Amino acid sequence: MGILDFLFGNKTKIIKDFASRGAVIIDVRTKEEFSGGAIPGSKNIPLQQISKRVSEIKKWNKPVILCCASGMRSGSATGVLKSKGIEAVNGGGWISLSKKMITP
Repeated sequence: MGILDFLFGNKTKIIKDFASRGAVIIDVRTKEEFSGGAIPGSKNIPLQQISKRVSEIKKWNKPVILCCASGMRSGSATGVLKSKGIEAVNGGGWISLSKKMITP
């Protein structure tokens, strides 16, 4: 186990576990950023709307993987959702997340 795995856990393993349980991918970038490219099937809920849509997200009754451009905004959104009792993980940047989702 490398030092990053020790500090942050094996994020790829966690993401694959979430995905195997039907996780919903939420992209917290702006609508404009999202329209420029996104993970197929992901939902766009900009960071500024996350708090207002917690009850909607809870109704999905699924784990949530969050992403953005670099992982900063999705990190903030992950904290908000976890504090509301939603099983969530920060998937980081959407491009790297999409690669983690398809890598065996």
